[in-house]
Amino acid sequence: MRIITARDLAAAVRGRRQDLGWTQAAVAEAANVSRKWLGEFERGKSTVDLTHVLNVLDVLGLSIQTVTSREQTETQLGEPSGPDARVHLDDLLTGYLEQ
Repeated sequence: MRIITARDLAAAVRGRRQDLGWTQAAVAEAANVSRKWLGEFERGKSTVDLTHVLNVLDVLGLSIQTVTSREQTETQLGEPSGPDARVHLDDLLTGYLEQ
């Protein structure tokens, strides 16, 4: 999934949390952040503590991966660029943004 903005990341987090059927309170407690902070983050707040974001991602079983420009181009052309290339993360993100 290509994350360009804080809102993109927030949508992915919110969608994953909802897919798991977890409340904001449960995720916040497990990630050691406040429910208020998590709510603001899920609404796309652009200034957040990276440590908190990484804690939330970990709790939800999500991770961040960096990709070189060449790998990104290969993926856009439909050529495999790694073991996760078969997952259609853009489709997942679109679904999360529509929620």
